[in-house]
Amino acid sequence: MAYETVIGLEVHAQLNTKSKIFCGSSASFGGNPNEHTCTVDLGLPGVLPVLNRQVIEYTLRIGLAVGADIAPVCRFARKHYFYPDLPKGYQISQYEEPICTGGCVHFATKDGRDVSINLTRIHMEEDAGKLIHGNELGDPDHSYSDLNRAGVPLLEIVSEPELRNPEDAESYMRKLRTLVRYLGISDGNMQEGSLRCDANISLRPQGSEKFGEKVEIKNMNSFRHLRRALEYEEKRQREVLESGGVIHQETRLWDESAGVTRGMRSKEYAHDYRYFPDPDLVPLTVDAKWLDEVRAQLPELPDAKSKRFQNEFGLPRYDAEVLTAEKELAGYFDQVVEAAGAGLAKSASNWVMGDVLRLLNEQKITINECPITPERLAKLISLIDDGTISGKIAKTVFDQVAESGTDPETIVEEKGLRQITDTSAIESVVDDVLTSNPEEVEAYQGGKTKLMGFFVGQAMKATGGKANPRALQEILREKLGS
Repeated sequence: MAYETVIGLEVHAQLNTKSKIFCGSSASFGGNPNEHTCTVDLGLPGVLPVLNRQVIEYTLRIGLAVGADIAPVCRFARKHYFYPDLPKGYQISQYEEPICTGGCVHFATKDGRDVSINLTRIHMEEDAGKLIHGNELGDPDHSYSDLNRAGVPLLEIVSEPELRNPEDAESYMRKLRTLVRYLGISDGNMQEGSLRCDANISLRPQGSEKFGEKVEIKNMNSFRHLRRALEYEEKRQREVLESGGVIHQETRLWDESAGVTRGMRSKEYAHDYRYFPDPDLVPLTVDAKWLDEVRAQLPELPDAKSKRFQNEFGLPRYDAEVLTAEKELAGYFDQVVEAAGAGLAKSASNWVMGDVLRLLNEQKITINECPITPERLAKLISLIDDGTISGKIAKTVFDQVAESGTDPETIVEEKGLRQITDTSAIESVVDDVLTSNPEEVEAYQGGKTKLMGFFVGQAMKATGGKANPRALQEILREKLGS
């Protein structure tokens, strides 16, 4: 029997506010254990939460960006469960009345398909702390609670179960990361847990409308882990079903070292958490004026930027998608085009996607740390365009600019890299090459036209790569009678 995979993701994005969601404690990552805490996030008796306005505005940003319906009135609820890293014995979240419902996330897959995934809801909540197990501290008999993260503001972004394979789930997650970074609401740092997700996956007979029993895979904090965990779970469930077995609804964890998911506990249901409205927090009202103020502050979003790059600069869609995946990279490209001119946008795209990204990977730096400024790259591209240097020489100049921070024009002049465009000088070199290689000339004229590359290479070697390639090939064809 053929089965269809059904996947839905619950993505948690940590908001990059300075303070926590219901108190003034620092929300920054790291610090000594329990350094960033106060009476509120420790859950001490007699203290009351106070909602952070910035958290609401950040939530409104993403709600507007994905086209969600913003509730004019919403409220917080208490989600009860008992664990050592949850000081109050409940988490303040949203349940029946979330701030955002609906909306849609669009992305392009690696094989060029356009996919749109609908959202169920986006809601605000507080994070829990974390446990530090004693074997990490030389004390295997005890575990400890670090509550620095308790009360850090989170957004939970819940998709409809519309993803149909692990690759699309990864693409969806990547697009969400791009979106929260463009909006400036989260750094999306998955290694630090700023962006993580729980994945729900089930299988059903092909063509069936009824969902199968779902399994939840908890707390995946990398794109690779997400894809591999879903691939494994997809295979595991198919084997169980094909052997006549039954899938039980449960929560599983991904064991990266073994490459398998492992059972953790039976899946909880909403009633297990005993949700009820938080009596310490009044309902939240979002009026039209506030919403308009937030809408006016939205930046150009990645989909709009990608379309602009295609329409204004004539870039292929693939280029536009790569360049807009990171807000800072898109801004860098915009500055290069502004300095070089829109007519050189495709050349700028090739250089940014090629040599610039190669440099960033080699040096393990961000685009903001790139030693090749947009203005210097624009000048380099202009030097190629006006024939001052060849594309091959430009590679050398690029590396030297990256190493020294010197202006490209200065390097070209100091190193004597200016392209030879004097046809008489090129003719002289060509005559020497043809005279020195009579057998190759005879073979070329006898039909082995692929030898043109040999002649070009010899002439380039003789000129130190500085001969104008177009002029060189024209002279060679004329001399060889082709």
